[in-house]
Amino acid sequence: MTAEAVRRWGSTLDSVVVYGQGALCRRLARGCVPPDGEVRVTGLPRSLDPGSLRARVLGTAGVRVSEARVEVDAEPLGGTEPEGLRHEVERLTEELAAARCRQDHLVRLIGEVGTLRPVPPARRRDDPHRRTPVDAWLELAGFVDERLAGLHTRLAEVEEVLRLTEHALDIAVDAFARASTDAPAAHVATTVSALLTVDTSGSGAPDADAEVGIELEYGVPGAVWVPAYRLGFRHGDSSGRLVLRASVAQRTGEDWTGVSVGLATADLRRGTELPKLRSMRIGRRQPAPAPSGWREPPAGLAGLFRGYDAAGPRPATSNAVPVAGAALPVAAASRPTPPPPPAPQGYGGPPGPPPAPGGSAPESFTGAPAPQARARTGGGRRPADGPFAAAPAPMAPAPPGAAAPPPASAAPPSGPPRPSGAELDYADLVLCGPEDQGGRRGRLFPGSSSDAVATEYRRRAESMAALPLPGHAVRPRESAGSFDHRFDTAARVDIPSDGTWHTVTVGEIAVGTHTEYLCAPSVEQTVYATSVLSNTTDQALLAGPVEVTVDGDFLLTAALPTLAPGAVRRVGLGPAEGVRVTRRTNQRESTSGLRNNVTVLEHQVHIELANHLTGPVTVEVRERVPVSSETDVRIEERAGWTTPEDGQGLDHHAPGTRVRRVDLHAGGTAVLDGGYEIRLPAGKALVGGNRRS
Repeated sequence: MTAEAVRRWGSTLDSVVVYGQGALCRRLARGCVPPDGEVRVTGLPRSLDPGSLRARVLGTAGVRVSEARVEVDAEPLGGTEPEGLRHEVERLTEELAAARCRQDHLVRLIGEVGTLRPVPPARRRDDPHRRTPVDAWLELAGFVDERLAGLHTRLAEVEEVLRLTEHALDIAVDAFARASTDAPAAHVATTVSALLTVDTSGSGAPDADAEVGIELEYGVPGAVWVPAYRLGFRHGDSSGRLVLRASVAQRTGEDWTGVSVGLATADLRRGTELPKLRSMRIGRRQPAPAPSGWREPPAGLAGLFRGYDAAGPRPATSNAVPVAGAALPVAAASRPTPPPPPAPQGYGGPPGPPPAPGGSAPESFTGAPAPQARARTGGGRRPADGPFAAAPAPMAPAPPGAAAPPPASAAPPSGPPRPSGAELDYADLVLCGPEDQGGRRGRLFPGSSSDAVATEYRRRAESMAALPLPGHAVRPRESAGSFDHRFDTAARVDIPSDGTWHTVTVGEIAVGTHTEYLCAPSVEQTVYATSVLSNTTDQALLAGPVEVTVDGDFLLTAALPTLAPGAVRRVGLGPAEGVRVTRRTNQRESTSGLRNNVTVLEHQVHIELANHLTGPVTVEVRERVPVSSETDVRIEERAGWTTPEDGQGLDHHAPGTRVRRVDLHAGGTAVLDGGYEIRLPAGKALVGGNRRS
């Protein structure tokens, strides 16, 4: 086994915790630590957040990870790229373009042939009348008809091919958009790895040949989830089964194969940094201490590039010099260059004096700036960005004839600079060359540690936040409220990185369920079945769609509200065809009192119930009586109806609601009589008339 093979460790994805937006992945790697302690762990996704990488040693004393850094490498794919959806899309696009060219050519030919007409020669005044060559006219007409018939036949065939090609291209584009982003989408494979420095100098460290296990933890965007449920019960049973499922969609750039998935309602991007409290001192004012990791620039930095500036710019060329990897050639050096923008305060203190006059900095002979030297000065993991941005450095004086820079909007803050987290990441600092102006030459500034491919993958992953939700689905952060919970799947699952919803089963939840039947015959003479759910667990049930099955057959998909621990909610199951209800009313108006000065409006309600199911049921019948705010209007109800209690947490009843519960055995019937009387002065009447149904 070579040293390079020892340093490069493979890794496997073990578990993933999906939050409201984003996910936290846990990857395991194992191998022998080389003498220098540098290990490269491969297999990380391209959408990884570099600032979220964490590494630790598992179960081995005396060994620790002293540095963890993300590195992005690009290499061409070996051989030809295998045929896939991308090649199919390209092939169909070319076929569609060729078919459209043939269609345009045939349309143009049809237009040209259709304009063929016989043109007689010009007749002079003294010429006698000539006979019309009818045979020639007919031959021309026959030629045009035959030619047009053939062209139209070919055009119909091309249009059919065009229609089929457009349909195939739409299917291929849709399949390509839904394909997994785990495979490389170009001829260049971009690999992301973690460069670890493992320290084995501690007491109790294992032998050099012993294997060490390392756990990597990192965050990725592009993962969302919403809860879903499946409720099953049988007729006649007072209990049911509620299975918690989740719809998970991810486009993180790696397929989750055989991983343990956890679902959390917390916000992964919420800041958890502790505030920094400044001390207050009584006495003389003291200067602010210099920030950690900052020092003055070296002496003589301004005179370091005087010889370089004295050489002057390189001779201008009339021809443009192509740059490798650029889309357009670089213009000639004689083109005027705008003054550089103000540079931020970099690592190394305030800028030195402006460079000596001598013209602009020369370009390299390839037409591009000279390569920047990366300065690796050691260091640890990338810290989080600080709360203070770097102070802008003053610009160097512009050469004569150049445009004056815009005035500064505000004066720079006094005191030593406050470097951000990127400026304290020493291993990522770049030493600026002599071609950089504005106080940047010879100093360290943060470089770009992420490539364009990784940035594009992160942009695609963050677009998952706008993915349309399934029916009746609610995002966890909206339904969770002020609490956070986590649900873990009972088994390992597979979720590809295709950006579509995949349903995974989390487990069965022990909840209390029983079926109740409700009807409001004054509104609709239909009995509805409802399932009453009571959350008996210590975790909340989030709002989401619930698929209801009765006796193993799918019934409907309803919306389940959020159930806190101990809460009770009702879920509608639709009309119960086996229970019938009929309502008849009778109104009668009369007068009473000594002088017939009271109008009596008597309303009689007659309700009949019939149970055609195979088991007993309990039906709750709801009626409403009028409620008056007038003191001289009295309402008298018949006995047998009760006022519902709102303390159960199931429903919020309107004023005047009355209920009555009836137990019906299989095949049984029941008759309910009720009603009320409205007594009001004879000089008054109900709004809308006294006679109402």
